Amino acid sequence: MRIVHATGELFPYIKTGGLADVVGAVTNALAGYGHEVAAFLPGYRPVLEHPELAGAEKVFSFGVDMGSDFLKGEIRSVKLSKNLTVYLVCRDEYFDRRYPYGPPDRDYEDNAERFIFFSKAVVEVLVRTGFKPDIVHCHDWQTALIPLMLRIEERRRAVAIAGKTVFTIHNLAFQGIYPHKVFELTNLPVELLNIDGLEFYGQVNLLKGGILFSDQLTTVSPTYAREILTPEFGCGLEGLLSMRSDELVSVLNGIDQDVWDPQTDSHLPANYSNSDLKGKETCRRALLRECGFDERFTGPVFAMICRFTEQKGMGVLLEAGDFFAGGESLLILLGSGQEYYERKFTEFATRNSKSVYLGLKHDEGMSHLIEAGSDFFLMPSIFEPCGLNQMYSQRYGTVPVVSRVGGLADTVIDIDESPGKGTGIHFSPGDSGELRKAMKRATALFADKKRLGGIRQRGMKTDFGWKTAARAYESLYREII
Repeated sequence: MRIVHATGELFPYIKTGGLADVVGAVTNALAGYGHEVAAFLPGYRPVLEHPELAGAEKVFSFGVDMGSDFLKGEIRSVKLSKNLTVYLVCRDEYFDRRYPYGPPDRDYEDNAERFIFFSKAVVEVLVRTGFKPDIVHCHDWQTALIPLMLRIEERRRAVAIAGKTVFTIHNLAFQGIYPHKVFELTNLPVELLNIDGLEFYGQVNLLKGGILFSDQLTTVSPTYAREILTPEFGCGLEGLLSMRSDELVSVLNGIDQDVWDPQTDSHLPANYSNSDLKGKETCRRALLRECGFDERFTGPVFAMICRFTEQKGMGVLLEAGDFFAGGESLLILLGSGQEYYERKFTEFATRNSKSVYLGLKHDEGMSHLIEAGSDFFLMPSIFEPCGLNQMYSQRYGTVPVVSRVGGLADTVIDIDESPGKGTGIHFSPGDSGELRKAMKRATALFADKKRLGGIRQRGMKTDFGWKTAARAYESLYREII
């Protein structure tokens, strides 16, 4: 098959969260299965500076209508493997920036314009090259207009540009909602600006376009697929999603088990496996030294790596923060995000400097060391479409402590509810008291070294690789074309 993926981020070139990991893994996997894959990505500054993409060659210049203006851009491409080509949509005004959507404390004011331009550019490339993909797979609000724009352009030109379209919702909370006037930039027929089109409470909702006009909808875990049909998790679109529930399927995300492998991970001071965990203790001591703690500390080490947002349960963790006040357990936090939470956790870490480490940054090497060196990984998310860190953690013999939502519920089995199969600890979301109880359960588990070792080994044996997910996408594609 010929397959196009359009995305706002792609690992290892640009990443703000799990979206990049997912698209990076699935495009590589599908190309490895012999399909001809083209991945479209904005030409952000870090992307153009990346060693693997720095040699991307100009394919052609193009221009698209943006409201009453005609704006030009440039397409560059690089062939990463026999079957995988990355196309970069370049326009310095929009994409020559350090961050894909904005710095940690705000979004760029012209994001709607930037990604409408990107979507039109993808369609333009498909028209100009005559690639005629069997599948055009779009991801999240940044690319949600592409399925609609494809069909409008086909009708206008009276030609077939692409086969079926697939739209994946990675996080329904981010919908690309903008003022009414943004619709002018799409150059779409005005009759689409209504309740049955892109209009959403007097504004324009880009994600809604993907839900309405794609042939197939997917999301990233079975539990999340059910959750988004409810008012609690549907973010105002539960009715629309329920209307299209027959076309909504879930494909559980996987992880790159070559990148995340404690037996070969070059970021670690010592490697280890589920049959020999001695290297994990070496990683634990290295992590404690790196964070300024005594490497001889004998209590449990909890860790968390995430964007500092309400969704990730940062408020819940703050409320339960007194758990670490006594110094009997350590907490290691890595990430960045909303200014409010960065400030609150800076204050929290200052008050508890003997037991809390805070790294306000993205650091890939440190992320790997944390996964290997910590004993428990916290994910107190209010909602979580899938999540990847709980899978990384199990692969590294670190027991996940997660709220019972979305993909966390699908990929972590509670050790008390299923003693023979358990790999982690569940608790109810949004409740600091429940989080405290879960961390106390973790502390009790830490004291039972034999049981802890068995649970670690069980988690490390779990297969979270992309083979299952990529084959599921491949099967889905074949089913709909």
